[in-house]
Amino acid sequence: MAERWKMAGDCWVRRVTQRCVLGAAVLLGCPGVWVNVVPGYAQASAPAKTNIDDTWQGTLHGPSDLRVVVKIEKKPDGTLKSNFYSIDQGGRPIPIKQTTFSNGELHLIVDIIDGVYTGTMAPDGASIKGDWKQGNNPLPLILARATPSTAWAIPEPPPKVAPMAADADPSFEVATIKPSAPDARGKGFGGPPGRFLTRNTTLDDLIMYAYGVHTKQIAGGPDWLETAKFDIEAKPDTPGQASDKQNRAMMRKLLVSRFALKFHQEKRDLSAFVLTMAKGGPKLEKSEDDPNTPVTFAFRNLGNLIFRNITMPDFASWLQTVLDRPVVDHTKLEGRFQGTLKWNPDETQFAIFGPPPHPSTEADAPPELYKAIQEQIGLKLDAEKTPVDVMVLDHVEKPSEN
Repeated sequence: MAERWKMAGDCWVRRVTQRCVLGAAVLLGCPGVWVNVVPGYAQASAPAKTNIDDTWQGTLHGPSDLRVVVKIEKKPDGTLKSNFYSIDQGGRPIPIKQTTFSNGELHLIVDIIDGVYTGTMAPDGASIKGDWKQGNNPLPLILARATPSTAWAIPEPPPKVAPMAADADPSFEVATIKPSAPDARGKGFGGPPGRFLTRNTTLDDLIMYAYGVHTKQIAGGPDWLETAKFDIEAKPDTPGQASDKQNRAMMRKLLVSRFALKFHQEKRDLSAFVLTMAKGGPKLEKSEDDPNTPVTFAFRNLGNLIFRNITMPDFASWLQTVLDRPVVDHTKLEGRFQGTLKWNPDETQFAIFGPPPHPSTEADAPPELYKAIQEQIGLKLDAEKTPVDVMVLDHVEKPSEN
């Protein structure tokens, strides 16, 4: 099973070329398992209930049992709001983007983990029989209405780590840099609060991350710039959860102190992609996260992107890790956004992940990237030659191990 790792804020995100598992395994970079469900309806001893706003639960049986809970609430305006829990993987709620219930049919869209559930309530109202789809293949899933005596306890989520002070200017107090294992695959940036890790990253990767540039915006440098790979484990000198901006700033300091990086900047006309607003305006959701929490830009798989708490310059910067040239933000959109983007990637994309993907020829394949961006988030991505900042490397050295 082929895999890739990519940073998602302060988390490791694993891209798996076969199917992904539902729940927190996708968000937290944990290994996942496809499981089978043992059918069976819960029996109701009380008069039949037909309302959907309640707590529903079911067990997925496999190499490890996974218990899931869906809590559905009815808002004053009659619409439904719900959360999903994979309680054997932690107590953190996973928001369900859309919940609809009509004529006994329940439909859930768990956008953040690319999940869809469709089920039919039993005549006694005690259970819902349906299918969970995440990836290409549906799985049967039966949810039982929980009662006070049968409801599973949802574990307390891990305590939130306070963000690092917004005006803090941290450095890495300790940083260990070692050559990566020769057979290591993929690459990653991130780590839990209080640590910052990279795996299998070249100096080219580190500069791209630290300065938010495309590899074509890096000029000069030694032959090993794109071939020598390093694992880095570092500890900030300031308590709290560093923001994406602070992590990048610490990496810039590390490049100067440990790689002896020196460079100057020039403006050059380069082939680039320019991001602008499409006709009709943007279709982006405002972020619900604290502005100081880490940015999330994660791939469930190639061509299936989730982003949270991201500014448009952030979005352009991360998007150029997908594309074969720089991306320049000309949207003039302020604020932070969240959403998803699904497209059919081609051979020009995802070069940093390894061998290029081949476009799907399936009839239900999503659109190509440029159309998807316009249709799904109301932006345009046009290729043109434009002045772009370029980093010209004047000096760099391999770091000593420690």
